[in-house]
Formats: sequence, structure tokens, C-alpha cells
Amino acid sequence: MKNELRFSNILFVTLFIVVSIFCACSNADTRSIERADLASFDIGRMEGELDLFNLEGRRSQNATELAMRDGFFFIANGNGQKVIRYNSYGDLLFMIYNEETNPPPLTLKSKSEGIHETRWANPWPLRRPSHIAVDSRKHIFVVDTLPDERHNYNSAEKVILDRTILHFDDQGHFIEYLGQEGPGGTPFAAIERLAITKDDMLVVACRLPKGRTVYTFDSNGNQLTEMRFSNERLPVPEHKRGVLPSLDTIAIAPDSARIYLKLDYYHEIFDEAISTVAGMEPDSSYIWIVDLENGDYLGSVEIPFFESVHIENTKRVTENLIYSMFGAMRAGKLFFYSPLEDGFSILVLDIHNPNKQRRGIIKVNPDELQFFTFTISAEGVLSALLADNYRAKLVWWRTDKLANDM
Repeated sequence: MKNELRFSNILFVTLFIVVSIFCACSNADTRSIERADLASFDIGRMEGELDLFNLEGRRSQNATELAMRDGFFFIANGNGQKVIRYNSYGDLLFMIYNEETNPPPLTLKSKSEGIHETRWANPWPLRRPSHIAVDSRKHIFVVDTLPDERHNYNSAEKVILDRTILHFDDQGHFIEYLGQEGPGGTPFAAIERLAITKDDMLVVACRLPKGRTVYTFDSNGNQLTEMRFSNERLPVPEHKRGVLPSLDTIAIAPDSARIYLKLDYYHEIFDEAISTVAGMEPDSSYIWIVDLENGDYLGSVEIPFFESVHIENTKRVTENLIYSMFGAMRAGKLFFYSPLEDGFSILVLDIHNPNKQRRGIIKVNPDELQFFTFTISAEGVLSALLADNYRAKLVWWRTDKLANDM
């Protein structure tokens, strides 16, 4: 009897140690990343406010986008028709605003040549500012929509060309319009990515009905390259024959002349009972690395699925979901996410060594997702603009620590 009890105790202790080790490993694999709330703003059109909703409280159809450079935050507020620069304490430093649709600034002064001001405002007839990027000179590049009379139509691509890029210097003074060929060029189609890479090269990714077009420009706005990625000629891994590719999004490396194409692959579901295709389901997801100078594919990396676990009819069910992509930091590290009930699951993947992966969780209250936009800095800090029905918050998570611990 004593031997049986001794054996039971040993078995219990052994199982406890195994479970404890398993739990410890699981917790070590997925970290909870601390969040810092930096500033909050009222919703509205006044000087220090952000216009994110219409009168009925619904999210505006005009985009609002965020960029972070060297600890400074730049917000292109489409609904408010203004571009704002804050420091990490939430102090409003300057504003470029449409004076026909915004009230006159109360505390910001007009920035004049030769006059030193620490906080200022410059008027400019912004229409629908959206994507925004900032280079090492603190020059601002922001996408805007042209008036109807300046729209072009590309009959070959069957798309309206109505977007331009406004270039402002670090003082908020307008420099030039950028189009497809450079300063004063043909308008762009819908722009989905705007970013700065090495040597202050500007990268513009446009979405077209038949695929994507990526343009690069030097720091003076001169076009360097133009690349087309047709939906009909997307790459497929050799061992994945028969799958259907879909180009989800494009990310830009901040420290090299490379872009990352995120392609999701699907296969057909065949219903034998009715002898027909019943639908599609995810097969896999890959990152393809492209050289921006010559358009060559340099390789690919498979992205693991996010395993979502839930209870269905008292049974534990695991569902494989495709990650979405935030963007890229330096040294070839990419950030992906998948929604959770109270935030997002984060995956960091190293394209130079795909076995090096880190996972984390960021907490976001569902009420704060009435409006949200995220951005990854070159250093790997994840920042966001979140809003409920009354206020907007500027927050960040030190995801760079997660990435640098790989």
C-alpha cells in the first residue's frame, strides 16, 4: 500500500513538473506587451482635435493615417483636412490645415520665413489627406485627392487617376506635387502604401484592378523605377501547384531597397456529394522578397497560421487563420497580427532566419476600436491611433524589445 502511495505521489509530482514546464514554455513563447498611453485628444475640428466621425457617429470614409519618426508623430486627418505633428507627450507642434474648412488656430502662429517659432500653423488647401511618410530630413509626403477637373483616366487599366503626393519641408512649407513620373507628373491610381526606405527613397504602391504598381523616387522626387505585379503572374512555390494566389499587401523595408509582397494561397473545396466546387479555403501564406532596383525575386518565406482555439459543442476546435501584416522594421523583421477578443496577437518573423519567431499579445479595449490605425517604425515600435465615440488616444507598445530578443 505504501509503495502504491509512493508511486502515486511520484507520478503526481512528475505530472505537475511536466505541466509546469509546458505552461512556462507557453508563457515564454507568447508575451504580453506593455502598453503606454501617450496622449488623448477630443473629437472635433478645433486646433488640437481630430475629426474622425460624422454627425451620426459613424466612422468617416476619409482616411486618417499615422506615421512615427524619431519619437514624433505625424497624423494625416482626412476628415479634418489637416496634417498634424505631435511629440510623444501629445504636444501639438505644428499643423498644415485647410483654412476654408477649419477654424483659425488659437495658439499656433503662422510660420513665416526668417521668424523662429516653436509651434506654428501653415494653411494649404488639403482635400482628403491620407497616407503619410516622413524622411530623415523630417520632410513630409502625404497623399491627397485631386479636384474632379484634374482627374485622368487610364483606359488600358480601366482606372481613374486622381491621387497626388504633396511634398512639404520640415517647416511645413509646400515644395511640390509628385506624380508617376516625378514632380508635376501624371496622377496616381489608389495608393495603398507610402513609405521611406534607405537614402530617403520614397516608395509608392498603387492598387489597380489587374494588380499592383510600385514606384520609387529619390529624395528630390525624381522617378527611379516603376514595377508592375500582375495578378495573373504572381509567384507560386514549386510544391504548391494548383493553389490560387492572392496579393494581400505590400510592405517596404526601411533600411534596404527591398519590398515584401504578402501572398495568400487558396485551394478549392470539392463537394463529392454534388460533384462541384463548394468554395475556397486557405492553403498557406508567404512573403516574397523583391529587389527594388531590378524587380528580381530574391526568395520567399512561409508565414505560419495563427491557431485560433474555441469551444464548439463542448469540443475544443482549432482553426487555422491567416495573419495580416503591419509592416517591416530594420534588419528584415516583419510584423503580423490577428484579432483577439481584447486585442491582437502579434507575430514577429525574421526573413533571414524564418525559424526565429516571437509572439506577443497587445491589449486593446473593444470600445477603442471605433476608429484605429497602426504603424510600425523602422526601430520596431508599434504605435496606434485609437478612438471611442468621444476621444482619440495616441498609444504605443515596445514591440521593438520583442523583435530584438529574437
